[in-house]
Amino acid sequence: MSAVRESLPEGRYGRSADERADRKLKIVGSVLGVGLLAVVGWIGWDYVGGQTVSGEVIKFQVVSDSAIEVHLEVRKDTADTPGVCTLNAQDVDHADVGRADFSFDQRAKRIDEIVTLKTTARATTVELVGCQSR
Repeated sequence: MSAVRESLPEGRYGRSADERADRKLKIVGSVLGVGLLAVVGWIGWDYVGGQTVSGEVIKFQVVSDSAIEVHLEVRKDTADTPGVCTLNAQDVDHADVGRADFSFDQRAKRIDEIVTLKTTARATTVELVGCQSR
């Protein structure tokens, strides 16, 4: 009696379907990995290199039911860069009661200024939404 062969002869009919699928998965995975690294690198570079104006709320004081004074410190990479900072005031229930943009055109790298934010109700806190160059 002769032995029954269970597999095809080696190298005679090309790659099997499993080998082709494995190769495609490796290629797709490599392309996606390189794409992900590129996106993460671009976001990091944009975040680090794109920050020309930044700010910080030093303190604030509620002066009335319709206004809050904010001591804001603004830092710029170059003195001649004009900047805009957005402030948001909230009441005790964390509802927005005021929002405004404040421009800083002074020729200085660091600006300390007290600004008044008008509100529609008594504010209990204020947050700096962000600063950017104009």
